[in-house]
Amino acid sequence: MQIGMTLPVMEPDVWARGPETLEAWARASDEGPFSALSFGERMAFDNPETLTLLGAVSSWTSRVRLVTTVIVPQLHDPVLLAKSLATGDQLCRGRLTVGVGVGGREEDYRAAGADPATQTMRQMAERVATMRRVWAGENVTGATRPVGPAPVQDGGPPILVGTLGPKTIRNAAGWADGLAGVTLDLDVDAVGGLFDLARSAWAEADRGTPRLTTSFWFALDEDGASGAARAQVHRHLRHYMNWIPAEFVDAMAPTTGFAGTAAELVEVLQRFEDIGADEVQLIPTGSDVEQVHRVAEVIGRWAA
Repeated sequence: MQIGMTLPVMEPDVWARGPETLEAWARASDEGPFSALSFGERMAFDNPETLTLLGAVSSWTSRVRLVTTVIVPQLHDPVLLAKSLATGDQLCRGRLTVGVGVGGREEDYRAAGADPATQTMRQMAERVATMRRVWAGENVTGATRPVGPAPVQDGGPPILVGTLGPKTIRNAAGWADGLAGVTLDLDVDAVGGLFDLARSAWAEADRGTPRLTTSFWFALDEDGASGAARAQVHRHLRHYMNWIPAEFVDAMAPTTGFAGTAAELVEVLQRFEDIGADEVQLIPTGSDVEQVHRVAEVIGRWAA
């Protein structure tokens, strides 16, 4: 099983620390034992714009795969999005994986001038189909030339679908390359059930074996007794989940994500490997780059 890292793009102090923080995270992840570097999209928020960031991260790294977890196609013109992602694939020399999702926030649709009625799996699948036609070199616009550039990867970057449930998995089996999941409460058995469903759905669609990935928030404690890690996760959730009433966030915070010691994180990673995860992507709840180095040590211990 591979382990990916996520940039702290949703942290409240990311701009106060400056772009040097994002660059330091990217370079440390690229130099470490991580398989991927991920970053997601929001519109009505203070995070970096995802496609602009893709260009920067392409120049800051040379080894890890770059994964969008996730882009919402309905917030973009699909032809322009295809061009932007193909450009990103060129800039990173074929290291791009595209995670897509319908998004959970209607306010992001309104902020982007997108129709909230398109917040459906069907609308997302139609846009992905258009993107793949563009990547294949088809002239979808009727212009004098097709929209380029062509991506480095034949057929375009792999596409993973962000999912929390069975209905999404069954829908995506016909067109996606795998799952870009997230688990809020680290219910490994529930994730394993979704993985089993995905394997069956892809087999029924004669689509081969899906790539199975999931992710979770994390914070590390030195000894597990101070409660500092759980407090860090709680602070992050309060900022990130701003569209949810604070009392609901406070109620879920004690059981959301991972907050514990390095040894406990090793145990969690082993459980995900046991259910057949291809990759787990860790989502930071703070912007201190020292976390990357600490997790790198954990991965080394786990791999040994």
